[in-house]
Amino acid sequence: MMGDQEKLRPIRRMLTGVLAFQLVLAGALFLGDIGRDFSLPSSGPAAPRFDTPTRPGDQTRRYDPTLPAGPGTEIDGPMPERLVFQQLDGDQVLLTGTIKPGDGARIAGQIASQPAGTVVLHSPGGSVSDALEIGRALRTAGKQTMLRASDVCLSACPYILSAGTTRRAEDGARIGVHQHYFGENTLLPAFLAVQDIQRGQGEVMRYLDEMEVDPMLLVHGLSTPPQSIYLLSREELARYRVLTE
Repeated sequence: MMGDQEKLRPIRRMLTGVLAFQLVLAGALFLGDIGRDFSLPSSGPAAPRFDTPTRPGDQTRRYDPTLPAGPGTEIDGPMPERLVFQQLDGDQVLLTGTIKPGDGARIAGQIASQPAGTVVLHSPGGSVSDALEIGRALRTAGKQTMLRASDVCLSACPYILSAGTTRRAEDGARIGVHQHYFGENTLLPAFLAVQDIQRGQGEVMRYLDEMEVDPMLLVHGLSTPPQSIYLLSREELARYRVLTE
């Protein structure tokens, strides 16, 4: 029991600091609602383009959810606005698109009847709660997850990736995290949303523990603003057990 408490202590300290940041953020959002064309202050120069190569210590890139569908999708143009399955060769199926509210229950129902053993991911992310619902369905069904060299898995998508019984990504695949977005601004909910964020972070921590992924993965997401994305290195993906191969 004491060992569990010791393991959670650094995470609690990290979340305490994040709570202080979120209270400041809520105040800024409040001002944004009463001030026309208000934008949050920048802490430095704009992040480089998403396709700019990374190196250790330089892994934050501009987040653009409007990415191309990619090879093997039979889609010409941007990826779907909602998650869809596409059959690939062999024992693989591609799950691609933005994760929208309601996709969790819809995709979870399809997973149960999906014969493919491996789910390939290509998604800019989206709804966190729906990603967790899909992830739990994947784990219950015993599916493996993977990314091809040209695939991306950003924002909430790594939570789906983490659900695979085995998890791998080819060289060139990009996996990234950032702060959870909590919806459009309105005067009062901007403050109330801080409580929702804390509950959501607790749920994500429990989920990652279920999937045997180190919850310290959240450190990088919580310190990266929503308009940017932190691209995890291969060393970090192994250290946090996001990938098993």
